[in-house]
Amino acid sequence: MNTLELEKILDLKCITQNNLAKNISGCYISDLLSLAMGRVGEENVWITVQTNVNIVAIASLTEAACIIVPEDIKVPEDVVNKAKEEDIIIFSSSKTAYEIAKLI
Repeated sequence: MNTLELEKILDLKCITQNNLAKNISGCYISDLLSLAMGRVGEENVWITVQTNVNIVAIASLTEAACIIVPEDIKVPEDVVNKAKEEDIIIFSSSKTAYEIAKLI
């Protein structure tokens, strides 16, 4: 599966407006950034409620496929802009983290 397919299947909103098809190899859920930094795997979907600019750095460092922010939590514009610069895909979902992971 890739990020474009995931977007359609889960009815996600791509807030970074990237039209990238990155491969997905797994999923990780954590809101503790230091834990995510060591455990998000390459090509993983990372689900987090965190919305500060550090999520972009961690996704880039870990080579995550994308970030999904659940429960329609607003991501600040500066974070969205930084993600666009780094080709990091950020999706938004009205579903909870549990619901998203269960569907993946």
